[in-house]
Amino acid sequence: MKLVLATGNKGKLREFKQMCKDEVQPFSELLGEFEIVEDGDTFAANALIKARTIYEKLQEKDPEGDYLVISDDSGISLPVLGGEPSIYSARYAGEDATDKENLYKLVDEVKKKGLSSTPAYYTAAISIVSKYGEYVVHGWMHGEVIIELRGEKGFGYDPVFIPNGYNQTLGEMEDEVKSEISHRGKALTLAKPIIGMLQNK
Repeated sequence: MKLVLATGNKGKLREFKQMCKDEVQPFSELLGEFEIVEDGDTFAANALIKARTIYEKLQEKDPEGDYLVISDDSGISLPVLGGEPSIYSARYAGEDATDKENLYKLVDEVKKKGLSSTPAYYTAAISIVSKYGEYVVHGWMHGEVIIELRGEKGFGYDPVFIPNGYNQTLGEMEDEVKSEISHRGKALTLAKPIIGMLQNK
């Protein structure tokens, strides 16, 4: 059974490869690059859309192939902003926005509230699609967003997010520490037994 990751995001791919001891292939190596329209209204819905799309295309290309597709949809939410950017985290500053543009918009929105820090949390939904059905698990990481960018590690909003119990941003943390406490790490911990079960069927 081949494990295929339904993402083109290099940061996510790197994190998954670090956290998964199994060999995980990005879908682009098997199908080439293409856009998937994520029009769900929850992280779980969008994760499933991506995994289903890749699984169906793999089955069309290779009907005899045995694939297990893993997809993640994740983002950051700030209660002070009414929960934004949530599922729009990757396009908060516009459809083709870069990570930096999204990050600066978030910082600007917090500044507009007259705050230098505010509670926030990350959500990750990981979906698993194979011939045995569909599964979704979630992980969360709570902390606060600050308006000062700190650290060059990670990606996305990592330079402004400090997890509860720590004084470094995710952008300053070593990958090993981040993967232990991250929303994606927690979701993957729940996903691994399901992946193992499906591989051994």
